[in-house]
Amino acid sequence: MVEVSVESVRINLATNQRVVILKDGSTDRYLFIWIANPEAYSIAMEIQGTASPRPLTHDLLKTVITELGGKLSNVIISDLIDDIFYARLVLDADGRHVEIDARPSDAIALAVRLKVPIYVSDSVMEQAGVNVQEGAELDESRATSGDEATIPDNLDVYRDFINNLDALDEFGKSD
Repeated sequence: MVEVSVESVRINLATNQRVVILKDGSTDRYLFIWIANPEAYSIAMEIQGTASPRPLTHDLLKTVITELGGKLSNVIISDLIDDIFYARLVLDADGRHVEIDARPSDAIALAVRLKVPIYVSDSVMEQAGVNVQEGAELDESRATSGDEATIPDNLDVYRDFINNLDALDEFGKSD
């Protein structure tokens, strides 16, 4: 397992799609997971330290878990099957170890709220991990992706793609 943190939530202005970028805590590897707007908004709000006037779904689930005496231990991005990521919530419920299937976006939104570790399975990171060219800073313009053998030949394509992403500011709005 690889522990990751939420590096940022971005939007592709051309397609209006959102992506959460997870960073490997020990290397310059990243994982890009495309997510829906409500989850992007929820994650972005939390990492920006802003609260909604009324509880969002992830705030509600956080409250339900804690009020019922449960504890979210961590979340795991566990599988990548047919280009679909899968995740699990790992809970301690009354001394019982419980793992619940979840969408990665929901799992990440809960993890940032409850400040618990996010892990990615080694196999997922090997399949979908993105490396930063040695010596380059991640300014969202130097990320590479895909098969390790093609990275050196296709850096410009990935730089162009990342340059077309904007950070979600003001709680999911990029304007």
